Order: sequence, then structure tokens, then C-alpha cells
Amino acid sequence: MNVETPVFTTPDEQVAWLGTDPIPAKAYYDPEWFELERQAIFMRSWIEVGHACELPEPGTWIRRELEFADASILIVRGKDDRIRAFYNACTHRGTQLVEEESGKGANFLCPYHFWNFGDDGRLVAAPDFKRFAPLTKEECSIPKVAVDTCAGLIFVNLDPEPKHTLREYLGEYADRLETLPVAKATTFHEYVYEIDANWKITYDNFQENYHLRHVHGLTGVATVHQQNQYGYPDKYTFNGPHRTQQIWVNPEPLIKPMQGYNLGLVANDCAQQGIMGSPDSRTYFALFPSLFIIGTPMQHFSHKVYPISATKSRGVFRIYWVDDDDSATRRYAREYALCSLRDIHTEDVNIINRAQKGLLSGAIKKIHFMTMEGLCRHLYQQVVARVEDYLEEREAAGETA
Repeated sequence: MNVETPVFTTPDEQVAWLGTDPIPAKAYYDPEWFELERQAIFMRSWIEVGHACELPEPGTWIRRELEFADASILIVRGKDDRIRAFYNACTHRGTQLVEEESGKGANFLCPYHFWNFGDDGRLVAAPDFKRFAPLTKEECSIPKVAVDTCAGLIFVNLDPEPKHTLREYLGEYADRLETLPVAKATTFHEYVYEIDANWKITYDNFQENYHLRHVHGLTGVATVHQQNQYGYPDKYTFNGPHRTQQIWVNPEPLIKPMQGYNLGLVANDCAQQGIMGSPDSRTYFALFPSLFIIGTPMQHFSHKVYPISATKSRGVFRIYWVDDDDSATRRYAREYALCSLRDIHTEDVNIINRAQKGLLSGAIKKIHFMTMEGLCRHLYQQVVARVEDYLEEREAAGETA
């Protein structure tokens, strides 16, 4: 018996409230606007910088470079098992305490004059410190950075007095993130890239599916199907500055033999780890300002985009896993998953670069988002709202713009 294939209906009504106005192109390359974004957003928002699995026991630490703040940050699990963060700088003359990306140790010894700091940032000892009198060791603690975790993810906020806690910032999405495989992760595979493009141009590429069938023909990501020729999402949701899309499932995906074999290995792995069946297994979270988390356990990845300048960004892809690579088969399956993700991203890189180059002349004055690019429009509107709030605060404080 022939059953008529249902017609796919796009959720246009879920993004209609965002409007249809064109977007000023200057916001995607102008250095002055980028500086406002840097101050209004990245210096005052919760920024994801890692995962608790990188700090498996007391005394372990990681270093993160945040170019938008010209800051090097140390994130440490203390002897009391608490995670703390502070600037990677000695309070004597500012020398960076560590150069390594990670390590383990109860203290941080400045290599310049051997000031010694504990894992809570306090000055423990300093040679001939009596000659600094009346300065006290208590006055020489390293400046702290606000830090918190959700679903195992580590977030920092460079605002000395954050307006919201992390869970307040994430809103109702915080509880949903806790149900994802990332909350149980114990290890990951990582891919880092730099790109000559504004952070919003880079991020927006991964917020819309309009490009999939045109850009990703080589990897077969955007399999054309009569129900949904562009792979548009089933559903959108919005929560403050954040947003999600529910991934559409192709009923007749074209899977190559090697892809199928690997998917079988990963599915078996995920089933053994008990991470199948999350209610958000098809949800793609876009967390403000520039973090993605996908719910599927089969390729459970995060993707964060860090701004470097008005026309340069750094991105980090991670696929999270439960338990170590304890066999050749498991390691193969997991590394294949990361390589597949990287192959897909390689197809994106050239297009993103060309999008940036095309705007630099200033000839293009406006960007036009269609209905199903609503997440891109939402991001821009949230950016503008925070820049306007920042300027109003400065004006109220009597500061010049």
C-alpha cells in the first residue's frame, strides 16, 4: 500500500516576531562597533572555557587565553575540591605564572622573583618580603575571576560583579543542559581553528540551514529530500538571549558504508555508557554570546567562537565522551567522529572567509536574513540590546562614548 509522504511545514511563525528589517552590514566588520561588543558583551557575560573533566582531582589546573580581554586565566580545582579562577599574573610585577596549558600542583611559583601562590590565589611566600612593608601578603592575592559550572561546562565572567549567576543567566535552559551527555563526560576530542572573519559571521554560519545543500554536498551532510530540501529545523525556542533549534531527521539519509559502520560503533558505545534517550537529543542549543551545544549522544559536540578582532575569530570544536579510549575500536570510532566533523567544517571555512571579504569594502550596506535565518537575526538583536544598555550606563555615569 502506498502511503502519501506528509508535506514538511517550516516553523516560520515561531520566528515571525523577530521582524524582517535588513541588518547594518557595518556591525560585521567595523572596529569601533567591535569594541562596543567587547566591552558590553564579552567582558560582562558568562563565557564557556572548558569542562570539569579537565580538572579531575584537587591540584589540577588549566590555562585559558581570552584574547578579547588580553587576559590569561587560570582555572584550578583546589584542595577543598572547589573550582576557582584567577588571572595568570603575579601581583608583584605582573609576570605570568604558567605557560603550560594544564598541570597539577598545589602552588604557583612566579619564575621572575619566586613569589609563591596557593591554589586559591593567596600569596603564600615571597623572598625577603619584609622589605615590602607596610605591604602585607593578604593584599597580594591574585585577582579572582567569577567561575561556575553547569552540565560539567566551566564558565567564567570577567565582570568583577556579575549581574546574574550562571544559572540565572542560562534560565530554563540550565536544567535542560544537565540532561545532556556532556554532563556525564569524562573525556573529549578537540579541534581548534582560527578564521579571518568576525565572530558573528562565523557563528551565524552554524545557526542556519539555508546553506547546507549548497555548501555541504561533498560530505553529504545536507541530503536533499522531498520533505525538506534545505534541512530546516522542526522547531525554534527562545529564552532571553539564548535560542534553540530542533534538528529535523531525514527519513531516508544517504549514509556511506564507512559512515554506517562508524555510526554503529558509536551507537553501541553510547548505549553502554547509558547516555541515549535525552529529551533534548535533537536539540541544538545556541547560548549567548557564542556557544553551541548539541544534544545528540551520537555526535555530542560543543562549538564555541571567541572574538579576536573585528575580522578574526578562534573556534573550538569538542566531541564529549564518557570513559577513556580503552580499546582500539573505541578510539577509532571516536576519532572518526571528530574527523567527520572537521571535514564538514572545512567546507564551511572558505565560505565564511568569502562572506567576510565581501563586506570589507563597505559597498554592501545591509544584510538580509530570510525567515529561516531567524536565529541569526535574534543574535544581532541581542547584541544591539546589550550595546545600547552599555552606552546608557556609561551616559548615566557621566562617561563619554
